[in-house]
Amino acid sequence: MATRENNSNGLTNMSQSLRVTMHIDGGSRGNPGPAGAGVVIADRADQQSIYEAGFFLGKKTNNQAEYAGLLAGLEAAGRLGVAELEVFSDSQLLVRQMLGEYRVKNEGLLPLFQQAQKLASGFSHCEFQHIRREKNVEADRLANRAMDARGNVEDAAE
Repeated sequence: MATRENNSNGLTNMSQSLRVTMHIDGGSRGNPGPAGAGVVIADRADQQSIYEAGFFLGKKTNNQAEYAGLLAGLEAAGRLGVAELEVFSDSQLLVRQMLGEYRVKNEGLLPLFQQAQKLASGFSHCEFQHIRREKNVEADRLANRAMDARGNVEDAAE
């Protein structure tokens, strides 16, 4: 089992390769409107949360917010030293685009998609799964908390 150490930026450093699950969500109140994203990363072995955060994004579309959640999660997973990653999202569009099943037609989403593909390729294994909204409650809660606060909610696991 990997040992955990907290560092100054709120992340937990892992002493060996880590396999995690990551739940992401994004939303906007209006489309576009005030938006937020939520990320929950958990150790796949024991499902213990190792990173939780909500991000206020300003004025964005719902799909931009979904991608912002993905990008924030992938960046956090990279900083944690994650090797294998299972990403769960309730955005069918995002998941199917990341799997190559849907093309990215929206020009505003294309750079976000390209950045997500680049970050995802940095892990030894990264897979994407679409889940029902009811299975994404914590990431949704964090996105809404950030929108309500109009600010970021990091280290929400503590």
